[in-house]
Formats: sequence, structure tokens, C-alpha cells
Amino acid sequence: MQLQVARIGKPHGIRGEVTVQVLTDAPEARFVPGTEFLVEPARLGPLTVSSARWNKDILLLGFEQVADRNRAEEIRGAKLFVETEELQDDGEEGWYEHELVGLEARVGSQVVGKVTALNTMPAQDLLVIEGADGKEILVPFVEEIVPEVNPDGGYVLLVPPPGLFELNSDEPKSDEPKSDDGGAGRDGDGARA
Repeated sequence: MQLQVARIGKPHGIRGEVTVQVLTDAPEARFVPGTEFLVEPARLGPLTVSSARWNKDILLLGFEQVADRNRAEEIRGAKLFVETEELQDDGEEGWYEHELVGLEARVGSQVVGKVTALNTMPAQDLLVIEGADGKEILVPFVEEIVPEVNPDGGYVLLVPPPGLFELNSDEPKSDEPKSDDGGAGRDGDGARA
């Protein structure tokens, strides 16, 4: 089984180092000199780690096959994978990006979008959902908001707090109900308080 452990970011400096988005809980064990990664797209790899160092909270990697900034720019956005014999269910709760991407995002039985990525952050992970309108929605990947992940069923179930889907909207918000339509209430009597 292949397991994604990182996504390559922008070049750092002129000697071919790149920033990486770490997608593993054990970066110290995964990113050691001599480690070879399978790469997606495959034409960019394989890549062998020549150096690994931290710059604040950002991991910088150098590869034997990447000698300069131009080559580093060519591999930007590539995904790094390792072959693993580990069982997927190791008793821990957790999901890898490749298990989530492509799943429908549902609120109840309504499909509201599709999972396009998992952003791993220091405080909490974020699911990246592409809404039906094509807009990107960032959803905190916590049990209260994403109570069910069902890869076999092809979906994640969301219980979004009020306003979550409007956070990325460009439309102005208003807490007051609109009253310019002659305004009948829910029961249609037109009464106002």
C-alpha cells in the first residue's frame, strides 16, 4: 500500500531545497537522508532525501535529484508517497488525505460538495470542500462537525455550526430578515410584531 506523507511546496533558496506540507505524525522518522519517495506525478520521481531541516514550523527538504531552484520549481505541488506494509487500522482514529479526497460532503441527506483536500494544521486539521457553486469551504475536521467518515459509502457527514458555509461567501451578511417583499410570515398571514 502507498501512503502519502507530504506535498511539496515552494522552493527555498537557490540550492534546490523545498518547503513541504507534512502529512505524517512522524516526520523525524519519515524524512531522513537516504529515504526514497515515490512521487505523483510519477514523471517527477522517485526522489531521494539528501537533507532535512526545520525552519521554525516549516520542514525544508533537499533531494539528490534536485540541484537548483529551477528544478525545485518543477516539482512544486508533487505528492510524496512511501510503500508501507502497515495495516490501515492500527487502533488509532485518523484519516489520510487519499482516503478522504473525492468523498461527497453531506449535511443530512443533502450533498453540499466534495472533499478536495485535507490541510493538516498545528491546532486542528481542515477539510477542504468544493461547494456546488465551485467555492472552497474550509471545515474543521473535528468530531463535533464531522461526526461520520464513510469511505465505503463515499461520503463524510457534516454538522456545520451556523454560518460555516457563509464564511467564504462574498455576499454581505445581515442578521435582520428582509422586509421589502411585502413579507408574509411563515404561516402566510402577513402579520407583523
